[in-house]
Amino acid sequence: MLKRGGTIGILGGGQLGRMMAVAAAQLGYRCIGFAPEGDTVLEQVCDDVFSNKWDDRAALAAFAAQCDAVTWEFENVPVSTAQAIPAGRIFPHPRALETAQDRLTEKRFVEDLGGTPAAYAKVDSHDDLTAAIERLGAPGILKTRRDGYDGKGQWRISSARDAEGLRLPDVPLIYEAFVEFEAEFSVILVRGRDGEVRFWDSTRNTHVDGILATSVLPTGEVIAAQVETARSLARKVADRLEYVGVLTLEFFATKSGPVFNEMAPRVHNSGHWTIEGAVTSQFENHIRAVAGLPLGDTSTVAKAVEMTNIIGDAISSAQSFLSTPDTHLHDYGKAEVRAGRKMGHVTRLDR
Repeated sequence: MLKRGGTIGILGGGQLGRMMAVAAAQLGYRCIGFAPEGDTVLEQVCDDVFSNKWDDRAALAAFAAQCDAVTWEFENVPVSTAQAIPAGRIFPHPRALETAQDRLTEKRFVEDLGGTPAAYAKVDSHDDLTAAIERLGAPGILKTRRDGYDGKGQWRISSARDAEGLRLPDVPLIYEAFVEFEAEFSVILVRGRDGEVRFWDSTRNTHVDGILATSVLPTGEVIAAQVETARSLARKVADRLEYVGVLTLEFFATKSGPVFNEMAPRVHNSGHWTIEGAVTSQFENHIRAVAGLPLGDTSTVAKAVEMTNIIGDAISSAQSFLSTPDTHLHDYGKAEVRAGRKMGHVTRLDR
């Protein structure tokens, strides 16, 4: 168990790290960030930030030496960076990054545990793509196997003709058949060092242009009927990875049951509502798990909750939300406003 006044290192410098650092401070811990991108919002709320490159071994060693425990705030941290942190000090284990960073590896991993992903095919050439479309049909989505986030690195393929003129990037790809779904939802859990697992209530998620727009609960009957099956898979994933911290799996609710979409080995946008809407937020419970503390109650405290992302220049009028009772604004403190950028979120509770 990490003692009061201990230091938690965070790999990455975005809003997820920022909210983790706030939760850590509440529990009596210091935070240090490691964020090569510079101009981070984490540095506004933590004690220090290393701005070195991910592969700067000397800087990583100096960073790790100051930390009692280390975690990450997004899944595109290089595996080699996570592995440079001494074993037993980084949570979750870097194997979670290895699994989640490659969509092909991720889908095979989930299938091995009995989960059902969308039908897919590995694509390394135009011939592979043509064969995939012939076998799986169109429409479908062509994705980079690595580094995709918020709809980036994805191309919708409506027909075989679409694929003919497409210039493929020189990176490994995967083609996924279109899934006819009734709704999208996420399962978010926290797993402690001792293997205890707790779940938050699932939310119905709506995306616009590949970016999460809203997360709402209760979800409605369609999702509610599939949550337990989805939770069972999520628990298997967490146990197989010997996971420590918050883990998110996203699903499509279909007529034949939940179809796995993707996993995020970290706190998740669709769990931001838990800051005000649950007894213990995803951020606090992630820090609790990493620090070896007892996990907190994940129960929902309201009849209904809605989290809405604030995208781009919508942040300029976001304070107007505060005129509505039991509404909570989170401005991430980002200086540069641009289209498609998550600038904050607002959570509304109906008690």
